[in-house]
Amino acid sequence: MSGELILIVEDETRIAEVLERYLRAESFRTERAADGRRALELWRAARPDLMLLDWMIPAPDGLEVLRTVRREADTPVIVVTARVEEIDRLLGLELGADDYVTKPFSAREVVARVKAVLRRVKGVAKRPEHYRVGELEVDLETFQARCQGQALNLTATQLRLLAAFAAAPGKAFSRTELLDVFGAEAPDERTIDAHVKNLRARMGACGEMLETVRGVGYRISAG
Repeated sequence: MSGELILIVEDETRIAEVLERYLRAESFRTERAADGRRALELWRAARPDLMLLDWMIPAPDGLEVLRTVRREADTPVIVVTARVEEIDRLLGLELGADDYVTKPFSAREVVARVKAVLRRVKGVAKRPEHYRVGELEVDLETFQARCQGQALNLTATQLRLLAAFAAAPGKAFSRTELLDVFGAEAPDERTIDAHVKNLRARMGACGEMLETVRGVGYRISAG
């Protein structure tokens, strides 16, 4: 994943410098902008792989920058802001933000989220729409799953989780890896067990395929 270009849009110099230092330590390239005008100039010129976007920047503000980016391209955007109200978070997600981090934050957490979003974006680009593992089928185009030909009654979250397993049968996923499935609405690691338990219960005769790997996490049996 090294070498991707991250555009940091942040008007607080200290915060921008910290983010830049941590990102470069992980082999990312960086560009920085302190206002919306410069952010859009750099974005159009450099076409970064991801934008870290502060809401409260000089005009145009982060909301307008995000609106402009989404009208023109699908560049991944992580909003970084001191605004913690739920309505602000929901507005950012509705406008197309890929993730949302509130201040104060850990720079290591931000870098981890950058990596997670880039993994998801790359996975979506190359991921097929249909998986079959034994008698289990998962179709992301129709957003349906079947076991022995019978439709499974899954929630959207459960289907995405099942697709992650079915895309790599036999692979043991850690709880941390499974958090990527949830994107901006990721729960904490402790609730992954509950999601997997509920998924297994809804998989009918195929539920036994979803195995617990002691000390690691979970996997779909390949055989």
